Amino acid sequence: MRGKVAIVTGGATGIGRAIVMRCVELGAHVLFNYSRSEVDAKQTLADVAIPGAAQAFRADVRDAVAVNAMVKRATETYGRLDLLVNNAAVSPTVPPGCGLDALSDELWSTVIDVNVRGAFNCARAAAPHLRAVRGAIVNIGSIAGITGEGSSLPYAVSKSALHGLSKTLARALAPEVRVSCVVPGFVKTRWWAGREDVADRLRSRSLLDRTTTPEDVAHLVCNVAMQEGLTGHFIVLDGGQTA
Repeated sequence: MRGKVAIVTGGATGIGRAIVMRCVELGAHVLFNYSRSEVDAKQTLADVAIPGAAQAFRADVRDAVAVNAMVKRATETYGRLDLLVNNAAVSPTVPPGCGLDALSDELWSTVIDVNVRGAFNCARAAAPHLRAVRGAIVNIGSIAGITGEGSSLPYAVSKSALHGLSKTLARALAPEVRVSCVVPGFVKTRWWAGREDVADRLRSRSLLDRTTTPEDVAHLVCNVAMQEGLTGHFIVLDGGQTA
């Protein structure tokens, strides 16, 4: 990825942060967005191994104007755009036992707007620049979109929709832009703080009895982005949870 330019949404924490770090390690320049995590964004910038190789941009992916400004900043700063990683997502916890009445219209709107429409906004803004260099989009899905299990019903539905968006974008942007979807299972991030018992149960379901790390996902994302013959597919990384 040396000399390439990437945008990573939701890059201040967790999986997104790991993707930022991995892209920089491989020689790319990265612009990552954050919405509310300003302190974390500053820390991520401070931790980047190569000073100046990354920059942060505050933008809500639901806002097409903000997304356009983010893409403009990346292309004006670095002169090109080779990779978009749609990682930004919200994952509210609503246990299945709470019933459907617990799923408010506001909750549905927030989850779908961030997790699905946000990814589309970013893809639409980035597409002309990616076409120019035959670049790639990698969306971060979830096995919740396959199994129907997850932090909440809207979250699982949103990830299923993102998987579908990946397929349709692969067709819409072919042959110039490759679009794939990395689909992690349980990944140990700070989101699981206070839910260690649930995390242990999820890990024990995997054939490998191993916790997938954000760095595992980041390595796969970068490998997928560099595969010039790969588009329109899902790559599941779950230690065998869904095998």
